[in-house]
Amino acid sequence: MSQRTLPETTFARTVLGSGPGLAMAHGAGSSFAGTYGPILDGLAAGHTVVGIDYPGSGDTPRSTTPLQLDDLADQLVAAAVTEGQETFALSGYSLGGLVAMRAAARHPERVSALVLTATLPHIDNRLVLALSIWRKLAETDRGLLAEFLTMMALGVDALEAMPREQLQQIVGFSVASIADGTPEHAELAPRADVRDDLARIKAPTLVISTTQDWFTSTRLHRQIADGIPGARLAEIPTGHLPMVERPEEWQKLITDFLAQHNA
Repeated sequence: MSQRTLPETTFARTVLGSGPGLAMAHGAGSSFAGTYGPILDGLAAGHTVVGIDYPGSGDTPRSTTPLQLDDLADQLVAAAVTEGQETFALSGYSLGGLVAMRAAARHPERVSALVLTATLPHIDNRLVLALSIWRKLAETDRGLLAEFLTMMALGVDALEAMPREQLQQIVGFSVASIADGTPEHAELAPRADVRDDLARIKAPTLVISTTQDWFTSTRLHRQIADGIPGARLAEIPTGHLPMVERPEEWQKLITDFLAQHNA
């Protein structure tokens, strides 16, 4: 069906549930389970969920060469097709949003709907600085990286409502969950730019804007919604981690939109 030849699937993948296909792309420095874990049962209740792990995440070995956005996008589509899904919805979070947008632009015949959360069409200056710190700390001091990510990723409401003991527990969990391939993910992000892809995306699209986000600003969320024809913008009052702060609300936004479009 797609005009592009798909590659052999080489990334580790997870398949859950039954029903219409839903292929999912995770965030940088994380994994499929790390990004979507709190909402997977709800999504799999009505969909065949196919998630990939980028190189250096989950069970996928680290790459010895720089990552390429086209490769991640094609691997996401190939994984879904390999699991018997000729057409499917796509969901992308953060860096995974760029992966999903590139996949939707490269393989439009396969994509029935697109849901993008806390993502961006290209990096801005704030993220240039944040990614530089992120990459250096991933290579030298994961404990300090976990503190930096916790400070940056949680919304102000969630962060200030958290007792100090719980805050330290979150930092400790973050240390353990940092993907080995984080430096490569952080290196890819400044090179990833989908601005030219936006107008070519034909699938019904929901852009979920995380309104307290220090990593990806609401300005960038709106730029995506304005650039994709007919895209809808929804807001959720969280930082960069809706799966931590408001998982039920996040899941409902996704499943309601997919249901509206029979995807």
